[in-house]
Amino acid sequence: MNSRAAFTLGPDKIAAGSRAVVDIPFGKLYTHTELNIGAHVIHGRQDGPVLLITAALHGDEINGVEICRRLLKLPRLNRIKGTLIVVPIVNTYGFVQQSRYLPDRRDLNRSFPGSEKGSLGSRMAYQFTDKILKCCTHAIDLHTGAIHRANLPQVRASAKDKTALRMAEVFNAPVIIKAASRDGTMRGTANNLGIPLLLYEAGEALRFDEQSIKIGVRGIVNVMQDLGMLSGRTKAPKNRSVFSKKSSWVRAEHDGIARYYVTLGQTVKAGDIMAHIYSPYSDFEVAIPATFDGVVIGRNNLPLVNEGEALFHVAEVSSLDEAEKTLDAISDEVDNAMPAALRDEYGVV
Repeated sequence: MNSRAAFTLGPDKIAAGSRAVVDIPFGKLYTHTELNIGAHVIHGRQDGPVLLITAALHGDEINGVEICRRLLKLPRLNRIKGTLIVVPIVNTYGFVQQSRYLPDRRDLNRSFPGSEKGSLGSRMAYQFTDKILKCCTHAIDLHTGAIHRANLPQVRASAKDKTALRMAEVFNAPVIIKAASRDGTMRGTANNLGIPLLLYEAGEALRFDEQSIKIGVRGIVNVMQDLGMLSGRTKAPKNRSVFSKKSSWVRAEHDGIARYYVTLGQTVKAGDIMAHIYSPYSDFEVAIPATFDGVVIGRNNLPLVNEGEALFHVAEVSSLDEAEKTLDAISDEVDNAMPAALRDEYGVV
């Protein structure tokens, strides 16, 4: 007989040592068809943290959905301490429409903590905060770049939140950005509630990126192990993440067609030519230089650009040489891992 109390989420109670999928109503379509947010709950037999994993808060960011699928297939989860809540699709409306936004064009991740009588996004954010977010002690939110923009695998955490920074270190993505949370975001709301939340950014909207998925699954397992939810000691990573306290975008100064010369994870020095923008109707051409030393952590993949458009996201680092070595080593470590080992340990199938 289980001595640990059942875990309550929405209308359901999940007994210790069991798992269930809980459907929480969050709205309806024009046809009066109900839309639910489905939450996988694995409630361990022993006490421990309540970790929330979320994906597709922006409906077109689907990498996290696959990360959740692979995570949930891990046999190790049947022996966890504490409780794991996995929500593969938060923004059901956007996911169905392959859109970042809600039907009213609002951004759900700018609507937190929400209100009961506000816009659709505000109401959804309120319900999610009240019924799911407040139930957890820790959280990891999975994102990608926007449409036509790809992100190097990276995690973001507040420099003031020591627990979130610890989660970021053990997650072991190539880059850690120390950044304060924005108003209206789930991360900001979690911080205000005293819940450490780690944000993982990797890949591009509407695309699966295998390396980003592998790093994501591995990172979540690392965090769960460090929190004591999975047995075994947390191994010190062979190659530690690159820390950055500041990042900014290099933007197009002219309209035209861009030729890009640098890739994600590449280091650049101030003055390096990152791209050229040219006109299809004249000899006009302008170079786009790097404005400071750093690592490219985000890139626009669409050659057709307008003036002011973001082209490259560059993170400042203390040492370019060390950053380059670390990024190459982490990339090789993931790419060259034996498939069987990855499958057994991280559920990469």
